[in-house]
Amino acid sequence: MSFKPIGPVKTKVTGKIEDLPALLLGGAVFNQQFNENPESLPAEEILRIGFNHGIRAIDTSPYYGPSEIILGNALKTLKEDFPRDTYYIVTKCGRVKLDDFNYSPAAIRASILRSLERLNTNYLDLVYLHDIEFVDEDGIYGALKELRKLKNEGIIHNFGISGYPVDFLYHIATKVTTIPEIGQLDAVLSYSNFNLQNETLRDYIDKFYKEAKLKKLLNGSILSMSLLRSGTTHAFHPASLELKSASKDVAKLTAGKGVELADLATRYAIGEFLPHGSTVLGVSNIAELENAIGQYWNAVEKKVDDERLLNDVKLAFGSHLNETWASGIAHDI
Repeated sequence: MSFKPIGPVKTKVTGKIEDLPALLLGGAVFNQQFNENPESLPAEEILRIGFNHGIRAIDTSPYYGPSEIILGNALKTLKEDFPRDTYYIVTKCGRVKLDDFNYSPAAIRASILRSLERLNTNYLDLVYLHDIEFVDEDGIYGALKELRKLKNEGIIHNFGISGYPVDFLYHIATKVTTIPEIGQLDAVLSYSNFNLQNETLRDYIDKFYKEAKLKKLLNGSILSMSLLRSGTTHAFHPASLELKSASKDVAKLTAGKGVELADLATRYAIGEFLPHGSTVLGVSNIAELENAIGQYWNAVEKKVDDERLLNDVKLAFGSHLNETWASGIAHDI
């Protein structure tokens, strides 16, 4: 692979969350939900190649099964070449299993202490409350107060929230600025809301930065959890059958033009979101990582003219553009 790095390599990171690299290596793929045998994935080589190309940050979670353990072992193996202060570690807390959440302060603290051990580190650069829409607001605020305490103790350096409904993420991010024990969040991670099919997040970007006084906004799942690719959509995907069918029609359309839908979607999401924040990549093998880096440079250097095809794709999605799905419990906002 002959791509130039997207950022500095093997130098100390600043530690400031605003300076996260443009791309992060996502850890959700190291999980049985996405891969039948995640332990067999080449985690060490993915990290080595990613770090050598300036992608000096990982994003994981205890909810992702063995992900933290797999990545922690890989980081331990790579420590001579990549000391701890040359990359960022981002993880999450609060979501235990599919329908199991524990946002109690004691559970939040215990989860983070376990993550430190699993990831072979004595501090975490950023920790999110995981999928906040499944928990009542009082529980969210209690957990965020504990994260603020952990930040004050130096155990974590930044904290924030993650989830799917953008309006609820925005509601919480702005509300906590008025709660002295919490204050402004450092970061928010939104997923499946800034991509080729759904750009709901776009209208909230300025609001997050100006009204919630956010330091960093991040975009995850730019292929919308496997929806935007020619391969089979994962069985757990919550999209409507009609949206899944429309996506398959779009994949056939792009294939007819000699373009893989996932490549087009990757170029589009990275290129469009780059001025606003960082993007989390989920790659399961070296080929996917190399392709993602290639698509990054295609987007940045505008090596591919996608305008006409993008217009065709949006027409093909039709009424399914910006279609979302229900996630979490009902909140009065």
